[in-house]
Amino acid sequence: MRAKSSYNKRIFNTLQVKITMSVIAYIRVSTQVQPLESQEYEIRKWCEERSLSIDRWVTESVSGTKSWEKRMLGKTIRRMKPGDLLVCSEISRLGRNMLMIMSILNVCSQRQLRIHTIKDNFDLSDNINSRIIAFAFALAAEIERNLISQRTREALAAKKTAGVNLGRPKGCSEKVQRICSESGDIEALLASGATLSSVAKLYKVHRNTLARCRRMHYFEEK
Repeated sequence: MRAKSSYNKRIFNTLQVKITMSVIAYIRVSTQVQPLESQEYEIRKWCEERSLSIDRWVTESVSGTKSWEKRMLGKTIRRMKPGDLLVCSEISRLGRNMLMIMSILNVCSQRQLRIHTIKDNFDLSDNINSRIIAFAFALAAEIERNLISQRTREALAAKKTAGVNLGRPKGCSEKVQRICSESGDIEALLASGATLSSVAKLYKVHRNTLARCRRMHYFEEK
């Protein structure tokens, strides 16, 4: 009888947690030009398959190297209550280095908050196995990021050694080309007493751009 009563109590507590649990979907991109749709699709699909209703979406465009406490993620975690679930597409969305991710998971574990990362299929729970798996995922994400950065630096160095000019070629923009094509008229205006700012405004360029063109001898200075 006592065993049955204890079992019923556990079932009641589990149902109560499910009823009061809030589901927060978290999306992070490093730049504003990166698409959000893929992360949003993965989160919606995962929640729909488990009949979970998303209570709030948190989206931010910020580097993962920025302190998580100063991001919207930190504000979100501080507002979450025990039993709440934070869902994101992968563990690297939380942060871009191992120590940061472990710090986030540690805080969430202490506050009894749940985290699920879809691609990694990782669930945060308060046990040693969960922490070991989180450590492995975070370490793998950091190693991958470092390898990508290293390959990028090596490729740029190889191009530089081969004599390839990196970055945008000087003077190749449409504005600069337009100024060069009308250099005679521009010099005439300046010679007649017009200021550099007024001429730049007339040609819809910044005065610094116009001055730089003259310094680089795109046309003769009077």
